[in-house]
Amino acid sequence: MKFKILLLSLLSTISFLQAQNSNQGAFALGSISGKVIDKSSSQPIPYVNVSVKLDGKVVTGGITQDNGSFSIKNLELKQYVVEFQFMGYKTQTVSVNLNDATKNVNLNTISLEEEAVQLEGVEIVSERSTVVQKIDRKVINIGKDLIASGNTASEIMNNIPTVSVDPQTKELSLRGNSNVRVLIDGKPSNIDSAQLLQQIPSSSIKQIELITNPSAKYNPEGMSGIINIILHKNSQQGFNGSINSGVTFGVTPKVNSALNLNYKVGKVNFYTNYGFNHGKNENHGYIDSFRPTLENHQDFGGSNLNTSHLIKLGMDYYINEKNTISFYTSQNIVNGGGIGFTNVNYSDLLLRDSRQTSDSETDNHTQTYDLAYKHDFTKKGETLDFQANFSNTDSPENSDYEYTQTNPTSTRFTNNDIARDTDYLQINVDYVNPLSESVKLEIGAETRLQKITNDFVETVSEPSLSYNRLGHSNFEFTRNIHSFYTNIGKQWKKWSVQAGVRLEQYEIDGDFSNVVTSSNPTENINDQSTIKDDIFSIYPSLFFNYKASDKDSFNFNFSRRVDRPSIGQISPIREWTTPLVESRGNPSLEPQFTNSFETNYTRTTKIGSITAGVFFRQINDEISRVIYKNPDNNNQDIISYDNFDDNHAIGAEVSANLKLTKWWSVNASSDAYFKTVRGTVQNANSGLQERAEADVVIFNARMNNNFVATKKLRFNLFGMYRGKDLGLQFERKPMYKMDIGSTYTILKGKGSITARLNDVFQTMHFGFDGSIPYRQAGAFYWESRTFYLGFNYMFGGGKNSAMQRKQRDQNETQSGGGLL
Repeated sequence: MKFKILLLSLLSTISFLQAQNSNQGAFALGSISGKVIDKSSSQPIPYVNVSVKLDGKVVTGGITQDNGSFSIKNLELKQYVVEFQFMGYKTQTVSVNLNDATKNVNLNTISLEEEAVQLEGVEIVSERSTVVQKIDRKVINIGKDLIASGNTASEIMNNIPTVSVDPQTKELSLRGNSNVRVLIDGKPSNIDSAQLLQQIPSSSIKQIELITNPSAKYNPEGMSGIINIILHKNSQQGFNGSINSGVTFGVTPKVNSALNLNYKVGKVNFYTNYGFNHGKNENHGYIDSFRPTLENHQDFGGSNLNTSHLIKLGMDYYINEKNTISFYTSQNIVNGGGIGFTNVNYSDLLLRDSRQTSDSETDNHTQTYDLAYKHDFTKKGETLDFQANFSNTDSPENSDYEYTQTNPTSTRFTNNDIARDTDYLQINVDYVNPLSESVKLEIGAETRLQKITNDFVETVSEPSLSYNRLGHSNFEFTRNIHSFYTNIGKQWKKWSVQAGVRLEQYEIDGDFSNVVTSSNPTENINDQSTIKDDIFSIYPSLFFNYKASDKDSFNFNFSRRVDRPSIGQISPIREWTTPLVESRGNPSLEPQFTNSFETNYTRTTKIGSITAGVFFRQINDEISRVIYKNPDNNNQDIISYDNFDDNHAIGAEVSANLKLTKWWSVNASSDAYFKTVRGTVQNANSGLQERAEADVVIFNARMNNNFVATKKLRFNLFGMYRGKDLGLQFERKPMYKMDIGSTYTILKGKGSITARLNDVFQTMHFGFDGSIPYRQAGAFYWESRTFYLGFNYMFGGGKNSAMQRKQRDQNETQSGGGLL
């Protein structure tokens, strides 16, 4: 219904503009004006669709302004019927007679009465999801079919075309690339996206925008683009909210709950959100290593118990119709711990087998404070937005390791004490000015200041050898980014174009120190190093859209992107270690730049829409994983990062959102892309760096089927296939699974019960086989087959507020009422 009203508003506006152009220079024309208000509250209602009809046909029209007023000019002197239509209100009509005596008619105040059935909960949700291709993004309007496929944002993401969520790490990827940024209502979050997506109930999501080639307005970081999650905005006076809770049964049960509350009174809107996650996750795996003279089999496994609390408190204050100020704070607290083991059995009986066990405790506390101000100028569409966001993350970790070798038996004890602290400040201002009916200008500036401190203390003792070692590493890192952007867009006839450029100054400064004191004097170390960089970059973007007809549209776009190394990728402090493998960053890592080209075609039919597209990426200094020997321990490998040569990727994708029958709808997608990977890897025998190259063809597909049994009962069947991927050192094996589920609506549509069995045949796991720097093969397993049972309930109600509805419609920039 909302889509139809918006479409009618758009068509009416276009007709209105065409009528104005065609009548310019004419005379003996009239006008109709007035103001639309809510009958019960007497508040003005903006964005009401006003249609002027002649003999039952719409000849022109428009929409009401922020203050509810409207004025339709250049009308021939005839007898008209003016119709006022807006969602949630009864349609009203008024007859108007324009003649020589009365050319300009003022209808004064038009009072609209709300429908007898009031909206309750957050918003009415359509039966099935729809996909809309816009000039710079693909928009998925979330329907009940996708909500039924998962309880959280993380779970329904796997049903979105070209989006994948790693079933174990919950890492998000777009078009097979994990370098993707996640925004909530157009704003970044300081909370890790994997955790954040598990805290957002699927029922709270209104739209998901896939911005595979972001314009200059957006931060250029992330090679594969941006995923913007738009949440429902509460549009009601009074108290209302929702509760979402569920249990996932695997090896052990896990709970996930979220409570959203909203209270709107007068000009103030208060909201609070609370998310809770608790559960233990089991995993295991193996690696067969064929390293010359050190052939071995490794078994590993463990469990992690995590409890997280995400609390958000905020308010929106509508000073007047032109000014709004918002503030929120979020507190994210995670307490976790885990135990693990790694067994190494060598083929050579002369080598000593080993076993390492670990016991760790981790804490993470992220506190965020956000202030936003929005000003609407008198000119329609002219706005000014200001935002300041500060966050601090404190994440200490303490781990104990016990390493035992056999024949003869010896034991070594290690304690790692890690302190991590991050301060982040972001300030940005955005200005939008419609220079004319067909031209829009956007300009903005942004500053991001980040300071990270990592402090690592390692204590090692081996009582049988009277061996002791104390290591202390410290890494302080600052990153400052200052940017300015401008976009200008123009529409004419069936064409629309948007061009922009973003200028950024990127500065980093890092200091690393590593001091080791050992009972073995040869191990004593006192290293000091620094990292400095100062880069000025230009990021252009260009978008073309051609709407050939109401059913066919074409889109072409280009943008330049960057992937800057994260703190984990450049910190020389090790991330984790086993007897044979250690993970650490590379301080000399350089940013990766990508030139991205893309074109799409969308066809709308009676049963849905189909989108096909191709893309090409030119990648400079590609960042990738690399394995090499530890120079300080010949028996251990280092997993790190390095810049490979310039690479490229080309691919195609097809997605469809179809309602095949009244009871069966399908959301399906497939993509295939080809890439050439070039770089330098280490030869296991010589230890020298050698050039390597690999050509890769990757194919992915998924299908989400929704079956409506009754008005209250629906079923879901989901299947996915992720093809093999080949890198310079490893080949990732194909992954596939099937899920089944059902949702039953209760409590007069306010509540629902969802049941789902994931990975029915338990086929989902991560397998790999590699030959560089030497042959290795293995697999990782987790709790892929689980049963989920969840409950969702929306409560409260009240009368719709026009002022709050205006904020809801501007959902790309509002922060209120949602999780961040």
